Amino acid sequence: MKKAPHSTKISEKYSFEGDNLIIKKTFDASHMLADAQHARDTTQNSFGSDNKYVGNVDLGLLGVWLKAAGVSWDDTEGVKSVIKRSLMSNEFAALRVWKGTW
Repeated sequence: MKKAPHSTKISEKYSFEGDNLIIKKTFDASHMLADAQHARDTTQNSFGSDNKYVGNVDLGLLGVWLKAAGVSWDDTEGVKSVIKRSLMSNEFAALRVWKGTW
């Protein structure tokens, strides 16, 4: 199966542990890092502007964050909270474009 040119999935492996099916998906995050750096260089997140470009997160990574937090995709406030908490963590600081707080 040929992947779409925009796909970031590198691999998907299946295994069993007892009665559980384990699915391990591996993604390439280099495009997110490059996009965030480009946005930091070009986006005007000036003081007092109404809109802020906060960060760049791939939907695959967002799905991992939501699953870990136990939040469903249709819970808008929950999704906002997970994104905010994750982007403000030091682990994902490279994905942040705006260096302010909210």
